[in-house]
Amino acid sequence: MTIDFEAPKPLVNMQTMLQTVAENMMRPTSREMDENEHAIPWDYIEFMHTAMRSMGGAGGLAPVEDKPKEGAEKRPPIGYQKLAVQIEMLAWGDVGYYLITPGGGLGAAAVQAAGTPEQKAKFLARFNDDKPTFAAMCMTEPGAGSDTSAIRARAVLDEKTNEWIINGEKIFVTAGDKSFTEYEKLGKGFIVVWASIDPSAGRAGMRAFVVEAGTPGVKITKLEHKLGIRASDTAAISLVDARVPFENVLGSPTVEKSTTGFKGAMATFDATRPLVAASGLGVARAALEFLKEKLKENGVEIRYGLPRQKLTNIEREVIDMEIMLKSSWLMVLKAVWMADNKKSNALESSMSKVKAGDVTTKVTQKAVEILGPLGYSREFLLEKWFRDAKITDIYEGTGQINRLVVARQILGYTGAELR
Repeated sequence: MTIDFEAPKPLVNMQTMLQTVAENMMRPTSREMDENEHAIPWDYIEFMHTAMRSMGGAGGLAPVEDKPKEGAEKRPPIGYQKLAVQIEMLAWGDVGYYLITPGGGLGAAAVQAAGTPEQKAKFLARFNDDKPTFAAMCMTEPGAGSDTSAIRARAVLDEKTNEWIINGEKIFVTAGDKSFTEYEKLGKGFIVVWASIDPSAGRAGMRAFVVEAGTPGVKITKLEHKLGIRASDTAAISLVDARVPFENVLGSPTVEKSTTGFKGAMATFDATRPLVAASGLGVARAALEFLKEKLKENGVEIRYGLPRQKLTNIEREVIDMEIMLKSSWLMVLKAVWMADNKKSNALESSMSKVKAGDVTTKVTQKAVEILGPLGYSREFLLEKWFRDAKITDIYEGTGQINRLVVARQILGYTGAELR
């Protein structure tokens, strides 16, 4: 049996294009976007939408199926693998910029994981429309972060109109503004709102609802000011008697004793946690490459192949950083390969996220330490990458929560048994 790590040709071509974008569109304006938080780089958004469509994919980052042309040789699915490569390269350019790349994000991933074929056809197809389009996930609340069972948003069915009436408050919604606000230059976006249809049923009563941009009763109440990823918008959203069509609920609208529906929707994160890990590793790679470049300028070359006792301390530290980065990337590749092949990857997904959160933080911090004043100076982007890095360990399930998921998977405990 052989293991081939060579990337498929379509991924190599796409990676080359994205590196050009990262070097010529993202890096030159990275500092400006960081300092002018919430500015919207329309040139970048429109270019990326057009570029992605020209390469035969959706007009942005969205988990759509990669269908070969008629008569072409059937190839293994690489949808999530493609996303991982795209995201890592864009985050290498600027992770805040990556988060405002048009596409479905977590919102589309939720539809992909838990939606019916009709819902997928309706909502995912719009990412290939003429205008760039965004989608977002609304889960976190002021009183409910990692503990999703504490969600208080409520959805009640109005049987007269056959609509869901949703009330609640959501915070820290990545790309919430671009997904919900109706900008003339954007297509029809949506947010996926988590709410309970039966609070007494606990998690069994939890459902995700697709809420279209511009829905009355839904309002962006705040845009967060953040430590890192400042180019992206992070919004607070309130829902007051927001009416949503009955068919916009993802999964069965019937409350059953089991939590099958909840687990189906939570599969969203099994597919996307490795993608968040990939974004962090893009930041870490940028920091490590910058460190090696500056060391080389100062006469420090890494002498690979020598026994560790013959290396300098800096050489050992750089090599250890490279080992951490490459091993973490392999974990991401395994997790997204499993997602593409519809294999259960809850364990691998959370492991890749835990590892990447640690590695991204450690690599960027160590790069700043080794370069000293150069690493701390705003003359270079390294201090920004250090700030951007920490979110990798926080959003999409904190490192602590993902460690619990890993432990439960390995030891066979339920959430109630191991908290």
